[in-house]
This record gives sequence, structure tokens and C-alpha cells, in this order.
Amino acid sequence: MKPRNKFEKAVLGQSKHLRPITKQQSKWAFRECIEHFAYRLPKGRTTCMDCGHSWIMDKHRETCTCPHCRAKLQVKETYERKLQQKHYFTLLTTCGEFQVLRMFLLVVGMEKGSKAQYHALEIGQYWWNAKGQQAIVAIPRTLGRYVDTFSYYTPMAIRNDNEAYRYAAYSQIYPKFKVTDTLRRNGFKDNFYDIAPTTLIPALLSDSRVETLIKIGRMEHLRYFLNNKSTFDACWQSYKVATRNGYEIEDISLWCDYVDMLRRLNKDIHNPKYVCPTDLHREHDLRQSELRRQREKEEKAAKRKKAMEEEKRFHELKSKFFGICFTDGTIQVHVLESVQEHLEEGVSMHHCVFDNAYYLKENSLILSATIEGRRIETIEVNLDTLKVVQSRGVCNKNTEYHEQIVNLVNANRELISQRMKATA
Repeated sequence: MKPRNKFEKAVLGQSKHLRPITKQQSKWAFRECIEHFAYRLPKGRTTCMDCGHSWIMDKHRETCTCPHCRAKLQVKETYERKLQQKHYFTLLTTCGEFQVLRMFLLVVGMEKGSKAQYHALEIGQYWWNAKGQQAIVAIPRTLGRYVDTFSYYTPMAIRNDNEAYRYAAYSQIYPKFKVTDTLRRNGFKDNFYDIAPTTLIPALLSDSRVETLIKIGRMEHLRYFLNNKSTFDACWQSYKVATRNGYEIEDISLWCDYVDMLRRLNKDIHNPKYVCPTDLHREHDLRQSELRRQREKEEKAAKRKKAMEEEKRFHELKSKFFGICFTDGTIQVHVLESVQEHLEEGVSMHHCVFDNAYYLKENSLILSATIEGRRIETIEVNLDTLKVVQSRGVCNKNTEYHEQIVNLVNANRELISQRMKATA
């Protein structure tokens, strides 16, 4: 891909001045980035796959040291004679004004009786200027069943970032770093603290918050924030308040969850009273319960609003039954005539006549049985069969009047039938 701006043109021009990898760097990669084996035959003949030296090992061991090259080896009993290994490694260096992370693929070939042969192929480079602006010069990635499939013999050019380059960049890094003055000034101390270089370096060059966290030694917090960018932005002001008040955040992820809940509860997240709790776990659980109650309240309110909007449909279905009421002298039964009445019935009787939207069921009619205005049971009648489907008291329990209510409704179902015939 051709350079798109002055920055990319400058990077591509400087990339031609990078020096080849040194023998010392290649040797380090061979020693530290791959596994080293001694192949042992069942009768004890053992061969170092690094230098090719062979000797007799009487008893099998998990590890050994080659008597010739002094390499520490894993012992493997096998008849195999050849072994190939590949592993990525990186170098941190500078070129002109730029910070550069170079990515290499180490390819090692081993054969019994011969010294191991190895070489390094450069995959690409990440480049950053003093402001953290990034460009990538690399060979192209190709389609394949693996993430890291590259066209190794295509010339390097400006490329878009992707998971293959990020995968190669997060590999073992050569311990001798060459760092720009800007990166050193911003707090880099030859340690990445288990953060990917492609994440830490641009953040440290471009974000003063990262510089602050590194210089005050909050590495665990830094690691969490860089892996959760939206949380970093949302909680930073609260974090500064907590830090200024000398509050020690022992569990950063829990504290950020807690601050997020405070925000949703419309609490002042810049007030030390809230963001510096004495018992974080207890306060977190209390706010979680409060938020759950608020969410339930909002859901009920939304459900009620929707139900009110469905009043018109309810009238189309059930208005022909409005006004039906009957009594046996003790119990009065009447049809519920609005969505609001269904809501009040459900709340008062602690059952689901409203929540399950019985008012919209085409073949169902809901009636309420009362004694002197006090609700006793809620009755559902099937409009296809005109039979009582269910009659429930408080918390869906039957009352002492249950049979009397069912018999009363069955005795007056002709009133329902007449209304249906009148509007047929």
C-alpha cells in the first residue's frame, strides 16, 4: 500500500535505514524462544539436538545438560531424527525520531548428528512518532487457516494494522532496549508490566493519564484501564478524586463497577463520600441491590405505559362485556373494564393477571369477585367454552369461597353468551 500522508512517507523512508539483526540477537532468540531437546533411544544413546553431540545416558531423566555445549535440554525418548521449530520474537529500537518495534520469525531446523541451523525472517515493524501516531511497515498477510500466514518474500510496505501483526508483536522481546528520549521522559523503565507493547507505547506517548499511572506506580490499575478504554474515560475523574483523598483501591475492576453503578443511580461520582467507600464490597453489593430495584421499577413503569397504550385494543376485544355483574347476595362478580383495573387487580391480589396481559387474550374474559368491596378471587372464563378456567385468590391461593364463586359464575354464564350473540 502506498503511503497516504507525510508521516507514512517519512516512516517508509526511515525503514530503509534499519540495520540487519545482529548475531548476538539471533543467538539470544535461539536460546530463549524455542524448546531444546535431547533425543534418547531406548538403549540409552542420547543426542543433543542443539549441537549434534551424542552420549550414553543410562537412566531416563526429565532434563539433562549436554556434556559438549552445556545446553539445558528436555529429554524425549523417540526414534525421530529431525525437528523444526518456529517462534516469533521482537526488538525494541529507535530510528531517527521514531520508536520502532521490529517483529521477527525465528525458524530453527534440527537433525541428529548436526548442529542446529536457524535464521530470522523479519515480519514487519510498528513505528511511533513522539505524539504516539502509529504506522506499520510489513510484509502482507495472506489468506489461510492460521492467523499468522504471511507472504514472506513480498517487499515490505505500509500496511493496515490487523490481528496477525498484533499477535506477532506480543511475543518475547530482546532484553536490551533502545528507547527515544520522549518515551523515557514519559516514564518508560524497560518494563511492559504484562501489557502488549503495541498498547503501552502509543498510550504512553499520547495519553498523560498513562504517564501519571506509570510514574505513581499503579501498574495493575494501568493494565486494567488500557484493556478497558471506555471505563478509563468514564472513571478517570472519580479515580483522581479517590487518589487525591489518599484512598487505596485494592480491587480496581470492582471499584470501577461500583462507580458505574453510582453513575446510573445519579449519585455524585466526584464526591469522596461515594467514591471512597470504607468497605468496597459491602457498598458494591448495596448499590447493586439498589440498582436492581430501580431497574425493576423502570421495567414495571414501561410495562404499565405499554399497557395504557394497549387500552384501545382491549376495548375492541372486551367492550361488549362491559357492565356484566351478578351476585348471590354475598359475593358480587363483575367484569374488569379497563387495563388499569387489571393492573390494580394484579397488584392487590399479587398474581400475574396484568403482567401476563390477560386483557389482550381474545378467548379470555377476566372477572373479579368481591365481598362488600373487598377483592376475594380473580376469575378467568374461556369465551370458547364459557367455562371457568381458573379462579385465584391472593398469591394464587384458593379461598374458602372458591367453590361458591365458580358455581356463581357458571350459573350466570348465559349473560356472557347473550353479549356475544348480540354483537355477532
